[in-house]
Amino acid sequence: MSRLFRDVDGGVLAPQGSVVCIGAFDGLHLGHRALVRHAVARARALGVPAVALGFEPLPREFFAKDNPPPRLMLARDKVATLRELGIDQVGLLRFDARMAAITAEDFVREMLVRRLGAREVWIGPRFHFGNRRGGDIALLQAMGAELGFVAGEIEPVHLNGERISSTRIRELLVAGNFGHAADLLGRPYAIGGRVVRGQQLGRTLGFPTANLRFPKTPALSGIYATWVHGVFEQPWPSVSSFGTRPTVEGVEPLLEAHLFDFQGDLYGRHIEVEFVAKLRDEEKFNDLPALTEQMHRDAEQARRILSEHRLRATA
Repeated sequence: MSRLFRDVDGGVLAPQGSVVCIGAFDGLHLGHRALVRHAVARARALGVPAVALGFEPLPREFFAKDNPPPRLMLARDKVATLRELGIDQVGLLRFDARMAAITAEDFVREMLVRRLGAREVWIGPRFHFGNRRGGDIALLQAMGAELGFVAGEIEPVHLNGERISSTRIRELLVAGNFGHAADLLGRPYAIGGRVVRGQQLGRTLGFPTANLRFPKTPALSGIYATWVHGVFEQPWPSVSSFGTRPTVEGVEPLLEAHLFDFQGDLYGRHIEVEFVAKLRDEEKFNDLPALTEQMHRDAEQARRILSEHRLRATA
């Protein structure tokens, strides 16, 4: 069973030593996966645990509370995916004022050496850590020579000449280019979670929805043609709204998926909503009848797009 820990302080986590990879891991795209798989392979070769270290919230979220950057992935999905990739221990370190003040040198000594007994430390290109971003590959290698570990930086990962990054993927998602984003992610972009109860307005309008909360700033906003995974063996066609629902004065981002021709109770079920195409931006309607009329048009368009998408996938 993989272990999850949140703090720099505490007892020794890897008495026999470990191989550590450090990063933001937002989206866990092909570049992140190359770093993680390298660390896992090195850990297996040395017979020690593989550890992934990240931060929650992300440092950029902490320093920009009034205008946080968009997130591709929530913490729960990040942990689950890291475990699927072979990571034995996941550190989602609480990034607060205390963490922000820790020097890179103290982070190395306390977290990497004392708690994790790091034998190797791996980072992505140009990764920085510690107070004022004072830690980099040069510092890791210098301290490693002194404290008994090896540090390395993996090469940037490119696809067809394009460097893969979370920033680029966010741009593609905003532009509605889900195919290109999927290429860089290594899989279609999807958001997962447990279905929660909403206001049940969709049910009264004839469009019951499965609702997923997204308590971060999402990379997407609008109405989409989507597949819902986790209900049946095959993905289920749907039309989804992702945003704050301005017509009903919503505040927190909510992903609402209407599954076509589906009857059943999904509350408490874990599902994933895969984004296929953007239909339109979110907008505020004057009244509910106008909203309902537009929802019917959205549903017809989504059905057509998904039918074509399925035909292309099976061709």
